Amino acid sequence: MKALRERGVITGARLELGLAEIGRPVQALVAVRVRPPTRDRIEGFREWAAALPEVLGVFVTSGSEDFLIHVAVPDNEHLYAFVIDQLTERPEVADVRTSIVYEHIRAATVMPVGVVSAPAHLSR
Repeated sequence: MKALRERGVITGARLELGLAEIGRPVQALVAVRVRPPTRDRIEGFREWAAALPEVLGVFVTSGSEDFLIHVAVPDNEHLYAFVIDQLTERPEVADVRTSIVYEHIRAATVMPVGVVSAPAHLSR
């Protein structure tokens, strides 16, 4: 473990919370397009969005959207308010698309590409 940490293979550890148990059972991925897509606007929006309490993660992406924002909220009303009252109020936000997450499945283990192993169990 120490050698893997020193090599940067292990970059940290975290606990996983039951989002429903802490009052945030509704998850969504919110795709955001920022205009104009300048470095200053992208970086400013990224930092602003990452600091919001509803946000679990921010992905800066290529393609038709500049960001995918993973949020967890108490209910659909809160999700609507998050999108309408916070995101669309930003002057640089040109477009927002919201997708509700029905289920989030994650690989329990991650192996280097090309390594053959037994199928990994998935976690939710």
